[in-house]
Amino acid sequence: MQSDDNDLRDKLKRLGSNLAWAWDFGAQSVFRDLDPERWESGGHDPMAQLGTLTDAELDAAARAHDLHPRVDRLLLEHAHYLERRTDWGPTRAGVLAGGPVAYFSAEFGLHESLPIYSGGLGVLSGDHVKSASDLGLPLVAVGLLYAGGYFTQHFDATGWQHETYPTVDPEVQPLSLVHDSTGQPLRIQLSTREGILHAGVWEANVGRIRLFLLDSDVEENDEQDRGLTARLYGGDRHMRARQELLLGVGGVRALHAMGIRPGVYHLNEGHSAFAPLEATRELMAREGRSFADASFQVASRTVFTTHTPVPAGHDRFEPDLVEQQLGPLRDALGISERELLGLGRVRPDDGHETFCMTVLALKLSHRANGVSALHGQVSRKMWTCLWPGRPEQDVPIGHITNGVHLPTWLAPAMSRVYDEVLPLGWRRAQAEPSTWAPIERVEDLTLWTARTSLKEELIRFVRHRAPERARLRGEDESVAKAMESALAADRLLIGFARRFATYKRAGLVLDDLDRLDRLVNHPERPLTLIFAGKAHPKDDGGKAVLQRVFQVSREPRFLGKVVLLEGYDIAVGRQLASGVDVWLNNPRRPLEASGTSGQKVVLNGGLNCSIPDGWWAEAYDGMNGFSIGTGGVHMDPNVQDARDAVDLMHTLEDEVVPLYYDRDEHGRPHRWLTRVRRSIATLAWRFNSDRMVKDYAAGLYLPAAGLELADFRHL
Repeated sequence: MQSDDNDLRDKLKRLGSNLAWAWDFGAQSVFRDLDPERWESGGHDPMAQLGTLTDAELDAAARAHDLHPRVDRLLLEHAHYLERRTDWGPTRAGVLAGGPVAYFSAEFGLHESLPIYSGGLGVLSGDHVKSASDLGLPLVAVGLLYAGGYFTQHFDATGWQHETYPTVDPEVQPLSLVHDSTGQPLRIQLSTREGILHAGVWEANVGRIRLFLLDSDVEENDEQDRGLTARLYGGDRHMRARQELLLGVGGVRALHAMGIRPGVYHLNEGHSAFAPLEATRELMAREGRSFADASFQVASRTVFTTHTPVPAGHDRFEPDLVEQQLGPLRDALGISERELLGLGRVRPDDGHETFCMTVLALKLSHRANGVSALHGQVSRKMWTCLWPGRPEQDVPIGHITNGVHLPTWLAPAMSRVYDEVLPLGWRRAQAEPSTWAPIERVEDLTLWTARTSLKEELIRFVRHRAPERARLRGEDESVAKAMESALAADRLLIGFARRFATYKRAGLVLDDLDRLDRLVNHPERPLTLIFAGKAHPKDDGGKAVLQRVFQVSREPRFLGKVVLLEGYDIAVGRQLASGVDVWLNNPRRPLEASGTSGQKVVLNGGLNCSIPDGWWAEAYDGMNGFSIGTGGVHMDPNVQDARDAVDLMHTLEDEVVPLYYDRDEHGRPHRWLTRVRRSIATLAWRFNSDRMVKDYAAGLYLPAAGLELADFRHL
C-alpha cells in the first residue's frame, strides 16, 4: 500500500510539474478530488496541495475517486501532447526550430497559483505562450520571478484598497533551477556603473514551451539587489530601470548561456526593449560587426508589440539613470552617451527629453504592431513623430488583434455543448469560421441549461466569498447576511471585472443612481451588477473608483444586488467570465488598446455590451452583442463621459433588459439565445489566441526570420 501511495504521489508530481495541467479539465479534476476544500482554500495549487497530503489521505482519495487509472491516462495523454508533430507549428512554421522565437514579457499570467502577473498584459502573455504550445510553435519565453508576486487585494470597512504581498517560493512551484555545464546553478552577470548585478534562472514548463524566469535573489547580490525582483511593478524609477535591464539584457544573456540562439526576438511591450542592445553587442563580439551593421541585423529580426495608447503606460527614465545602468553595455557597443540616449528619444539631440522605452523598442525593431485595428490606427498617429515626412497611414506600425486561450477560459458546461455539436477535433481547428458554424443549430434548451448552470455556479461562488470577506472586515452582520442571498439566477446579471484604471470608467454605470435604482429594483425585469478588479497600489484615482463602487454596494437599495468582489485574480476572472449574462465594458474611447475579458465571455455564451473601442470596434456586427453609442469622441473628456453614461443607460433600458426578459412559451429568451449563438459563431473563431499566434507567426515571425512572403502565403 505504501508503495502504491508513493507511486501515485510521484505520478501526481509529474503531472503537476508541467503547467499544461492549468488548461486540462481532467488534470484539474484529479487534483480537486484529492481534497476539494484544500484545493479551493489553497488557490488551486497542485504542488502545494501534494505537499500537505498525508499518505493516508492520498490513499483514501485514490480509493474514493479511482485515481490510479485516471492519472495513468492523463500522463499518457500528456506524453502524446508533448511529442505530437502533426500540429500547425511543426508543419507550417517548423523552420523556426533552428532559431526559435524568444518572447520577452515583464509578466506572465499562467494561473492564479503563480502570481507573477498583474492584469491584462500578463494574461495575454500567458495565453500567447499556451497557444504557442498547443500549436507546436518553436518559442521560448523570458520573464522575471517575482518573489513577492503581485499584491493580494483587501478592502477596509470604507472600501479603500490595501495590498499585501504573497511569497512565491520557487521550491514549491512547478519550477526547476537552471544549471550550467558544470552542474552549478547558472548565474548571469550584468555590469552597471553601480557594480555587478547577478541573477539565477528558473525554468517552468508550459506545455511544450520553456519559460525562463530570472531571479535576483541570489547570495552574490547585496540586500538591495536581492530584492530587485521582489515585486512586479514595485519600487521607484531606479528599481524599474534595473528590473528592465535584467529582463532585457539579462534575458538575452541567459538564453545564450543555455545555448539558445533565437531567430526572432519578440518584445511584448517596452519593458524588454534593452534586449536588442544586448543581442547587438553579442553579434558585434561574435562576428566583428560595427554597431550600425549589427543593430540593423538585430532590428530586422525583432518584433515589437505595443499595448497602450495611455502615456503613463510607456516607461521613461532620466538620462543619468540610463547611463548609470547601461553605461558598461554602451561602452561595449562602442557608442557615445549621446547616441544611446538618442535611441530612446523622439528628438535625439534634445537634452530635456527623457529616455522612452517604447521609442527605443520602435527604433530597434523593424516590425511593430498594435493589438487591435483601432489601436493600430491610434499608435500610428501617436508615433508618427518618429517618421517625419511620412503620412500617418504609412507609419510602419500594423496590428494583430489579441485573442484568448480557449482551453483556459472555456467552462466545462459550455465545452460539453461544443463537443456535442461542433466537428470532431474542433479545438485544433478553433481558428476556422467553419468550425463554429454548427453552433447555430444548438437548441435553446441545451444552450439555456448550460448557461443557467454556469450562472448558478457563479452565484454560489459569490454567496460563499462575499459574506466571508465582509465578516473578516468586521462589517455588520446584516451585510454578510445580505451577501448570503446576493444575486439570483432569474435576474439579469451584468459583470464588470478588469484593472481599475480611471480611463476604464468602472463607475460610469453609477453616474445616475436613481436611474440605476429603477433598473436594479424593477418589479418585473430587475438586473444585478457584479464588479471585481484591482487598482495599481499607487493609483489613488483607481482606488477611489473602487471605493465608490464598494460604498454604492452598501446602500440599502443596492445591497446584495450590486456586488464588489474582493481579491480579483485569474480565478475570479474565470468565474465571472463564465457566469454572467452580459459583460460590461465602457472605457473612454480610444484608450482601450484591445481588451480581452469580453472575448472570454463569448466562449461561455455571455453577451458583450461595450463601447466600440479596442477589439469590440471590429467585432460588433449589430446582432452579436450590444454597442454603447456609436464611437464618437468629444474633445472634452467630461462631455464624453456624460454622453457615454447616458448612452449606456439607454442601451441597458431599451435593448439589453427587454431582450433578456422577452420569454417564449417555455420561459426561455429565444431572441436572446439567437444573439448568443450569433456571438459565438462570429467571434469565437476570430478572437482566440490560436488565431492570434498564427497571425504573429505568418505575418511577423517568419518574415523576421528571413522568409519571403511567398514562403508563408499558404499559411
